[in-house]
Amino acid sequence: MGFCGNGPLVEIDSQNKLYEKVKPEEAASIIEAIDGGTATAATGDLDIPFFSKQVRIVRETSGKIDPERIEEYIAVGGYQSLHKSVHDMTPSEVIEEIKRSGLRGRGGGGYPTGLKWATVAKMPGDRKYVICNADEGDPGAFMDRSVLESDPHRVLEGMAIAGYAIGANSGFIYVRAEYPLAIKRLQTAILQAKKYGIMGSQIFNSGCDFKVDIRVGAGAFVCGEETALIQSIEGGRGNPRPRPPYPAVSGLWGCPTLINNVESFANIPAIIREGGDWYASIGTETSKGTKVFALTGKVRNNGLIEVPMGITLRQIVEEMGGGVPDGQVKAIQTGGPSGGCIPASMLDTPVDYESLTRAGSMMGSGGMVVMDETTSMVEVAKFYMEFCREETCGKCIPCRTGTVQLYAMLTKILNRQANQKDLAKLEELCCMVKETSLCGLGTGAPNPILSTLRYFQEEYLELIEDNSNGKVPAIN
Repeated sequence: MGFCGNGPLVEIDSQNKLYEKVKPEEAASIIEAIDGGTATAATGDLDIPFFSKQVRIVRETSGKIDPERIEEYIAVGGYQSLHKSVHDMTPSEVIEEIKRSGLRGRGGGGYPTGLKWATVAKMPGDRKYVICNADEGDPGAFMDRSVLESDPHRVLEGMAIAGYAIGANSGFIYVRAEYPLAIKRLQTAILQAKKYGIMGSQIFNSGCDFKVDIRVGAGAFVCGEETALIQSIEGGRGNPRPRPPYPAVSGLWGCPTLINNVESFANIPAIIREGGDWYASIGTETSKGTKVFALTGKVRNNGLIEVPMGITLRQIVEEMGGGVPDGQVKAIQTGGPSGGCIPASMLDTPVDYESLTRAGSMMGSGGMVVMDETTSMVEVAKFYMEFCREETCGKCIPCRTGTVQLYAMLTKILNRQANQKDLAKLEELCCMVKETSLCGLGTGAPNPILSTLRYFQEEYLELIEDNSNGKVPAIN
């Protein structure tokens, strides 16, 4: 239901009432309260900004239906978009609708979804594949997990529509083993869809075939990179490979392959149902629709939110999140280990692809960590670098050795053993790793350091041993 910091939650739709932090012994009184009794559980407020400012498209039925019953998904309009696609639309018309929507990849890169679908569709060959990247590994991120656990059929429907549009009859969901409930509910959803003739052969008595299999990842962060993910599905070690060729041209087993993440696929049924123009009316000129974020850290209201693109960081953190419990906001980290730290002075930055990139961060898959004035930004940079150092696959030298050296340099700074030359060398090494690494893990790994050097330079200067003259070294 999203308001994770106050769970367990019980919502009574007929009374527009919310109960927070419910204990098992309070359940009976909540039932009695429906008929006029008094509940012993604490009453929440559904009218607070945390809920009222949300626009739910991906999560429109999350918490509203039983994810293990396909009948409940069908009852709220589930699989109607798939039926409409295979019976009333041509594959090219489906792709044009996605193009018109302006949907961009929600996995971090922001590549136009319709353009990616069109590229795979026009590739020759009888075998094509659809892959759902559910390898969510960013610290503090649980958006994909929530969607898969609360509404697995929505993702399956989006994948099936994609399969019809590009001419693929086989799909894979690559989900990490740390999500056992998501895996269980996906397995249940696939079996139910097959039983109803919605997955498998001749779906909805059409000429369209589409089947989905699950592949469970062992937890390697690098397998979130699409070429590493493909190698893992094929049974190899999850190492990235140089691009081109891109997966759209030569992907799984050398065949044209469409890869989107969970949130991207979960948008598709609503776009087909309501139309691309409807979706494009939400958001900004270049960033359409909504985005799901996991709002965590030093903020009163922790949880999942789905907001229209273009909303500001201030609206998310101070209004929806309720601000910092004690003190003031110092920074917001977006984009996971590949993202950056945005200072409180830039809280009015709109949340869209271009604005976050200009600020030295990125949209990423949707993690958003709030930090207060007690947070050491150098420690934050070291934390994310340690994560990248441990998760590098080791295939390319810049990432394999660069992350180790960057972590060692940050440790040296925190131990007050560094000088101004070390600080300059830190930035130089960041730029080298960023520009020469093979995949997104390496190219994004220096971002937390570069953004903290950019906005919180004084914290680095306070830690170096030869800054008694107070002069600031040349750091861009």
